[in-house]
Amino acid sequence: MRTEQRPVHEAPDIARGGAAEGRGAGRRAQLLAFVTDEESEAALRGGLNLPSGQLQLRRGHALVAAAMLEREPAPETLLVDISGLADPLGALEALAHVCTPDVGVIVIGERTDIGFYRQLTRDLMIAEYLAKPITRDLAARLVAPHLLRDAGQVAAARRSGQVVAVCGVRGGSGATTVAVNLALQMADVARGHVALLDLHLRGGTAGLMLGVQASTGLRVALEDPERVDSLFLDRVVIPIEERLRLIAADEPLESAPAPTEEGVRRLVEMLQQRFNQVVIDMPMPPGKAERAALDMARHVVLVMSPDVAGIRDAIAARKLLPAEGALRAMTVLNRAGLPGGLTLKLVEQGLGAAPDLVIPDLPQLLPRAANLGQPALRQSVQLRRALAPLTREITAVRAPAEGAGSWLARQFARWRAA
Repeated sequence: MRTEQRPVHEAPDIARGGAAEGRGAGRRAQLLAFVTDEESEAALRGGLNLPSGQLQLRRGHALVAAAMLEREPAPETLLVDISGLADPLGALEALAHVCTPDVGVIVIGERTDIGFYRQLTRDLMIAEYLAKPITRDLAARLVAPHLLRDAGQVAAARRSGQVVAVCGVRGGSGATTVAVNLALQMADVARGHVALLDLHLRGGTAGLMLGVQASTGLRVALEDPERVDSLFLDRVVIPIEERLRLIAADEPLESAPAPTEEGVRRLVEMLQQRFNQVVIDMPMPPGKAERAALDMARHVVLVMSPDVAGIRDAIAARKLLPAEGALRAMTVLNRAGLPGGLTLKLVEQGLGAAPDLVIPDLPQLLPRAANLGQPALRQSVQLRRALAPLTREITAVRAPAEGAGSWLARQFARWRAA
């Protein structure tokens, strides 16, 4: 922040003394965060993988932070909440009087207009501004790079689209249904550009659910990555809606596709450059090539059915996940209330925890929608409401089932996800 004294994005190095000697000394926390709500606190804890003692979370806004930093050691990075403040810029000005040049400042708040973001990051030199709601992914993607103090990593985190891997823990769990309708809802809510990649090269059903015929180029792209460029990608991508594209194959059952790790990685990277989100319908268990996509995922969605085999395979599937990806793995119980299936209480006992998302059994709607090639999301309020928490966690935007939000908020969210 530019003031007559010094920038607000810099704070005193108390570990080395200097002007802050009178305020006490001690080991500096890597991140000290002042937030006003439990939701943001939980998102920071879940999204940041910091050693014990290096993440300090306190309840309060920017003025509370300014008062406390007058007498306590400053962290390496400071995160402050300006929600509810009548004069947020004045609160940040107060921080400027207790900060000197080596602490990065990240601000979170409720305003969603781009002009306010630019005022903070360009005029006031704040390292980052995040609009609520804060999610685990938002913390990992936009807060964590600043802790590394590496401008290149921060820029890379901003540029690439996020990858969401949807995995059925066993056949028939409904993972493709979740992937297709999740991709549609993400495109609707965040107004970003979404790619749906179906890695089931034989027998995939994403195209059938969307009423289109799969293209013939996906197998080539995965087997021979040297042939993949932007023009090739244009030929492979199938337009579904204004902001949704499908990449899928329909290879004969007698064929033997041999996707390579390099092919999967190159294709996903190219999709990341063009789309805000890349939803991947993953085969499980993944082969060696598909593991490359799983390793690139920012979110892993494990879809299970309400039965004993589903519980067993959901537990086993979590063990396959990379250590970092497992932090943002979410378990979806599909077809809850299925006649003859396990109750939610029994599923929770088997998993040792409640599933992150529950989708009710819709025995008439889903088969009919799949047979007609019409997305069930367009016909079912129940399904939209069930998927809303998952969409919110990934896009950091509330779906209409949770709250309609303004046009400006959606535009800001689209820009933020880019």
